[in-house]
Amino acid sequence: MPHRLWIAVNSILIVFSFIYIWFFRPHDSNLVILAQFLAQIAMILFLVNINMYFIFLVIRKSSVRQIKIRLAKFSRAMMKWHIKIAITATTIIVGHAAINLYEIAPAVGYGNLKLVSGYLALAVLSITLSAGYLRHKKSSGFRRKFHLFTAMAFFLAFLIHMILPI
Repeated sequence: MPHRLWIAVNSILIVFSFIYIWFFRPHDSNLVILAQFLAQIAMILFLVNINMYFIFLVIRKSSVRQIKIRLAKFSRAMMKWHIKIAITATTIIVGHAAINLYEIAPAVGYGNLKLVSGYLALAVLSITLSAGYLRHKKSSGFRRKFHLFTAMAFFLAFLIHMILPI
């Protein structure tokens, strides 16, 4: 049952962000529209990666053996893509940031709260990527927990950035 709730929350987040970005934050500039599209794609990719934690949580907490086996097989396949997804999403989000720094920042100011929250999200993302790299090189309990903590901090920073108006 908790996994259905988590799927619903993810779906609502994606739909909410789509409606918010495309209907409440429309722009005339083609570059800004491209930046919005890149942000939407990167958000979905980051959600896929962040959801790996919740898959592992269901594996640990579930008492149904069949669910554990199915999710373990799925997670084993997904972990092969985890790093590739993270690098792709980061590349896309850097494109999003570059376009906004070029197009939006001169108009609203580089110290605008939306931009500052974006700087924060990028900083936390870089820490998350570094923690993931260290975990990939030599896994330990501390590195696993630190990577998880920074990933959740990035998710929070990203949500704040997404919700703030320009």
